[in-house]
Amino acid sequence: MSDRAMYWYDANDVRQQAGRRVLDALRTYRASEMAMRRRTQDSMGMGENDLLVLQYLMRAAGQGGEVSPVDIGRYLGVSTPSVTGILDRLERSGHLKRKPHPQDRRRLLVETTDLAHIEVRRTLDGMHTRMMAAVRFLDPRDADAIVGFLHAMTEAVDAVDPPVSAQVSTA
Repeated sequence: MSDRAMYWYDANDVRQQAGRRVLDALRTYRASEMAMRRRTQDSMGMGENDLLVLQYLMRAAGQGGEVSPVDIGRYLGVSTPSVTGILDRLERSGHLKRKPHPQDRRRLLVETTDLAHIEVRRTLDGMHTRMMAAVRFLDPRDADAIVGFLHAMTEAVDAVDPPVSAQVSTA
């Protein structure tokens, strides 16, 4: 293996090699998941942000949460006009509805429709069944370890480093 292939890893460190195998498997999974998202978007005739909004709304509803357009903007990291465009498209296609907030009439809440759930279920049911079959064998302690690992990876990826230009000083 070339020095370039070992850029971040010590070829003689067994633990780093094990970690590298895990990270390689995670990257392979991520690439597969991205390809699945593209197929799902094509199947449902939606853009990436449209599908992300539906997933976000469904996850929030499953946890008993309410979602406002502001929440969606923060989640996607997009402007208010962009959120409005996404919501308009999804509302026209029958995938979501906006309703007044029950305590604050100035605010809106957004929720998915039955049609959205039917289409997502129809499109992703087989994949979810295969995914559950892949994890069904896990011992609860193993599952806890994997969940802990994935949370740690999420934190590592979500942390924002300063721009490279700020890290490199010119002498």
